[in-house]
Amino acid sequence: MLAPEIPFNRSSLVGRELEYIFQTMTVGQIAGDRTYSKKCHTLLERTLGVQKALVTTSCTHALEICALLLNIQADDEVIAPAFAFVSTANAFALRGARIVFADIRPDTLNLDEKSLEARITSRTKAVVLVHYAGVGCEMDSIGAIGRLHGIKIIEDNAHGLFGKYRGQWLGTFGELAVQSFHETKNITCGEGGALLINDPAYNERAEIIREKGTNRSKFFRGQVDKYTWVDVGSSYLMSDVLAAFLFAQLEVWPSIQARRRLIWERYANELSDWSRTNDVRLPIVPDHCEQAYHMFYLLLPSLTARHALIAHLAAQGILAVFHYLPLHLSKFGLRYGGKPGDLPVTEDISDRLLRLPFFCALTDADQERVIEAVREFKP
Repeated sequence: MLAPEIPFNRSSLVGRELEYIFQTMTVGQIAGDRTYSKKCHTLLERTLGVQKALVTTSCTHALEICALLLNIQADDEVIAPAFAFVSTANAFALRGARIVFADIRPDTLNLDEKSLEARITSRTKAVVLVHYAGVGCEMDSIGAIGRLHGIKIIEDNAHGLFGKYRGQWLGTFGELAVQSFHETKNITCGEGGALLINDPAYNERAEIIREKGTNRSKFFRGQVDKYTWVDVGSSYLMSDVLAAFLFAQLEVWPSIQARRRLIWERYANELSDWSRTNDVRLPIVPDHCEQAYHMFYLLLPSLTARHALIAHLAAQGILAVFHYLPLHLSKFGLRYGGKPGDLPVTEDISDRLLRLPFFCALTDADQERVIEAVREFKP
């Protein structure tokens, strides 16, 4: 009989989540931008040093706000890695932009900065990058390219909250950045996100877009005597019930990160010999990057080997998953002219990457089961 299943991810209570939810329910004000939303804004701003943070209903919606803030129009071009979640591209495709897909580095699996300049044209409006697995992209090079060509940089930092690049927080390099608080992320409220604004020129309009295109935020601050429709926008405010859950996690973020670091380092240490013997590559973290400990992945020798390892782990009650399919080869992505062989690193990595169970509540005993099961496997 199999031991109880070890899931890929499991959410857990790590602080005062239920207490804060009870408080906001007791007050009876649970719409957006109430007490706990504001607490989340303040904590993110003070911790990261960003001049404005706004929680949203999802990271996807935060990306959509970015597209609106940059006035992305039909036929504008936006460069994005093909090895990314669909929202990274879709938020800009939704505005009519042509997505120009870029390949990734074979080491960190981040946007290959050396391929970036060749993709820039007179129509390029922005570069959206992903700090994959919470390891920073090469922001020195990417930032210099953006400044040289007058292109805005947006950081999709869904994996990278509280990670750093050369000592600076991820999410603080581009004009705009986004965060995810989906249940699979380090800090979670089930569904949620945040917009980080590093250029104050976007502050006022971001509030308007997030409030359905109205100046309602000014009304609540007493700056106008009524609010009205002044711009495009949508309903991007996180409920204060979710913000209460989120704040409880954010205020103990160091302990969450410390636990995840222990899990990550145990995987790395105890699978190192097995990986060398079996031609499997473990994650690479450059010395100048402080990762966010978002995931632990293996790069198997082949697609066949990955399928076999997933099946081997499943037979022992352990759920492991692969990750992104190349966006440039997806049904929708093909309309931007993608074809097999265009982005060889993305296509190779997508076939071979496998993610192991990784969450704060993963017990030492369950992690030992995962490690032993992996060690038993011979590609």
